[in-house]
Amino acid sequence: MTSPFVLGVDLDGVCADYTAAFRAAVARHREVDPSSLTDDVTWDFAEWGLDRTSFLEHHRRAVVEDHLFATMPPIDGVSDTLWRLSDAGVWIRIITHRLVSNWNHATAVADTVGWLDTNRVPYRDICFLGAKPQVGADLYVEDAPHNVEALRASAARVLVFDQPYNRSLGGLRARTWAEVEDVVVGSVVDSGRAYPSPLPLVGLAGAGDRLGGEPPAAGDALASSSPEEAREQS
Repeated sequence: MTSPFVLGVDLDGVCADYTAAFRAAVARHREVDPSSLTDDVTWDFAEWGLDRTSFLEHHRRAVVEDHLFATMPPIDGVSDTLWRLSDAGVWIRIITHRLVSNWNHATAVADTVGWLDTNRVPYRDICFLGAKPQVGADLYVEDAPHNVEALRASAARVLVFDQPYNRSLGGLRARTWAEVEDVVVGSVVDSGRAYPSPLPLVGLAGAGDRLGGEPPAAGDALASSSPEEAREQS
């Protein structure tokens, strides 16, 4: 049986509005109105007067004091789209580089998982790492220019999620999650896989979460840690 199509999904700037949440945090730290900080930013937030050192300090405070990773607003359509793709058999693999500051990893990981649950975002596995080409996926959804370039250099297929700081990049691009869905469906079909081909309910989010009810009880979902195991158990 053919293995599932693996979709590698970034979080910040793709599923969650990092810029909006970080702007609110920086404004609080500086005691200024958030509207004084533009949302039309380049990757390094130089428009806010930040260099690498000051960015890391504001980011650390935002994660620890403001619980940035638990409170970021979701980008419109992310939950519904990923549920439709997951129901059709697409393996959702979250890939995020959030462990950038020492001594707050427990907060970053717990708040990330809590955010995914709160916002009903389905996924079957999650990777915390910066070297994204090391993670196997059939298609990646990514916003960071350096990650897009690294993935493409490794011959990976990347869909750029549109943000002000990545508009100089060419290639596949989506401005909304509806556009992401269209590209993913086309990619699944082009790969020779059937669409839809539902998988068992596995991973860290279940049908109860999607519908706003109680999560499935232990044992109601088939536990699996990889697309290969799901294929073997189906």
